[in-house]
Amino acid sequence: MSVGRMNSTIQIVEKVHSTDKEGFGSLIEVTKANVRALKEGRHGSEKWANFSAFSEATVLFKCRVLPHLTVTPLMLIIFEDKRYEIVSVENVNERGMYLEILCKEVKPSG
Repeated sequence: MSVGRMNSTIQIVEKVHSTDKEGFGSLIEVTKANVRALKEGRHGSEKWANFSAFSEATVLFKCRVLPHLTVTPLMLIIFEDKRYEIVSVENVNERGMYLEILCKEVKPSG
């Protein structure tokens, strides 16, 4: 996969519990990384048929491995003002070069 195909910029965000001066807790979002990625929507390809165990996943992001960051399903991805919950993270071919991040879009309620 070439860098030219990774033409979208995504934010990898982590939710962190924070306590203010009065002791009230809240969740804040901390941006852990801004990276270039390839976005692939769900469609009828053979690859998505193999991902059938992750039926809730609607989007696949591919990006380079970040040596200083471990991407986990507890994080979020923000892309074009849309939020995506991470369902699964896989190291492609266990070579430590690329990550495949399966996500589902978060729809605001109300």
